[in-house]
Amino acid sequence: MPKLKTKSGAKKRFIPKKSGKVKFRRAGVRHLATFGKTKKQKRHLRGTDHLAPMDAKKIKECFPYAR
Repeated sequence: MPKLKTKSGAKKRFIPKKSGKVKFRRAGVRHLATFGKTKKQKRHLRGTDHLAPMDAKKIKECFPYAR
């Protein structure tokens, strides 16, 4: 049987972790100063976060060899 391919779009956007969670980077960070975001908005966009369990389940299907 041939190897299963990982979805390339998901590979670029998500990182499945061993704990079963899926890590992602928040949207809207590219032009932080351009569109007049508040300090609070910028602060909350910083760093990464984990997907909700239902969304993570859907994304994990794109990674056939992730745990």
